[in-house]
Amino acid sequence: MVAFVILVLVMPGPGHATEPPKRTLKADMTEVYATLPPSVTCISDILSQGIFYGRLRINHFRWNWRDTVDGKTRDNWSIGVGGSAVYKTAYFYGLGMTAGLYTSQNPWHMDRAECKYNKSGKDVFSRHEVATGDGYGMTVLAQSYLEFKFLKSNIQAGRQVFESLLTASNDTKMIPNTFSGFSLYSKYIPDTSLKTACFTRQKLRDHTRFHHVLAYGDDPKDSFAGWDENDDSAMHRGITRSRLHAENITDRLIIAEATNRSIPGLSVTANYTTVPELFWTAIGELNYSFKFKNGVELIPGFRYLQQFDRKAGKIGGASIRGAITPSDDRGYHDPDSMDGNLYAARINMKKGAGSVGVGYSRVADEADILAPWRGFPTGGYTRPMAQLNWYAATKTLMFQVEYDFDKAGFVPGLSAMIRYAIQDFDDKKPDVPADFNVFTLDLIENLSFLPGLSFKGRFAVARGDDHTYSRTGQIKADPSYNEYRLEMNHLF
Repeated sequence: MVAFVILVLVMPGPGHATEPPKRTLKADMTEVYATLPPSVTCISDILSQGIFYGRLRINHFRWNWRDTVDGKTRDNWSIGVGGSAVYKTAYFYGLGMTAGLYTSQNPWHMDRAECKYNKSGKDVFSRHEVATGDGYGMTVLAQSYLEFKFLKSNIQAGRQVFESLLTASNDTKMIPNTFSGFSLYSKYIPDTSLKTACFTRQKLRDHTRFHHVLAYGDDPKDSFAGWDENDDSAMHRGITRSRLHAENITDRLIIAEATNRSIPGLSVTANYTTVPELFWTAIGELNYSFKFKNGVELIPGFRYLQQFDRKAGKIGGASIRGAITPSDDRGYHDPDSMDGNLYAARINMKKGAGSVGVGYSRVADEADILAPWRGFPTGGYTRPMAQLNWYAATKTLMFQVEYDFDKAGFVPGLSAMIRYAIQDFDDKKPDVPADFNVFTLDLIENLSFLPGLSFKGRFAVARGDDHTYSRTGQIKADPSYNEYRLEMNHLF
């Protein structure tokens, strides 16, 4: 009965199958707008010529530990049911507006006292609201911005998605990660795309309000303050709101990124990301495509990231996990410095419907990398599902295989991706996990007879060492687990 009701709700209306989709989803659930509102010269057409984009969505997550630790870990699950309604006005001499309302409801859920155990499924509800008695379910105006287009450029002001090397919507749950501030996109320079932004607030996927971009909550009046500010899994727990206030620091996120493709086959990207009084990061990336007559395409890539400390190390220390006070020795050469770097390299080979690739990354044994904005420093190279592999002195080797069964003519609408990552963490650091390997499988099915309807299944098996000791002589928890995800999307 439930499946029938869902099918009725998402069933396209008459003639819908012949209409081109207004937007589509990439494999990472990033939305691509195929149809945008027109430009108008009559002010009365701003709303009447606008376009509405709807999305129905269901997400189910289950996480099973191989060895649960009483009071710290427990097998967990969550379900999110909801979607979004986005409206874009027509552009009146380049001026337009976008608003996006998102909701994630939890008709079935774990008990309130158990919400702290949720892992990957925590983003379908707000842990802070559940823990403080406001209950399950989220509804939020995650996007709301003015936009002005001019000279192959556009400016956006307000709540928005911003995709860059270290920031992302990461819309793999129910509600995207968004920012509040100003951004500029431009393709005015030939063969070059440029994007810059200044953000003063951020809303993570499991939050209903916009908060600090780089501050961990520590309000003494709130027992669950850690979940109220930036509580991303990659957030530096030593950079707290009270410490920033004590130093009179206002955390603002400033980004500049440019990609040039003036040389055929070569893509060059440079990125500058900073929270001005705390640290800044410079990233360079090269990708080149070699195409052969037999249809094979080889694409080597290289990324280098250098992190420069200002006051972040003094305030929070070199470890993003355990350095609650500066000068606390957590196995770092300079525990009070956030200076650090990483490099990553990969090579992908494509032919027809399939591709294979291998990637490697190494983080210097200096400081952990600061990147709590859902853009992953090792993304696209060595980061498999749900992993944080940019702690200091971490080395990762990953193998990847992709196959499009639809393109090969075997199964309409079906594609698959397999990843296997070997993760080597620094055992002497007590705040990082023991070494473990991860196998993941992604399956996506786009139903041709119901345009806009798709299903995505994800499965992960992680197996690690259960007898690893840190430099302090403490045994590390067994990191092994199984994870299951199932998602349904309908775009209309």
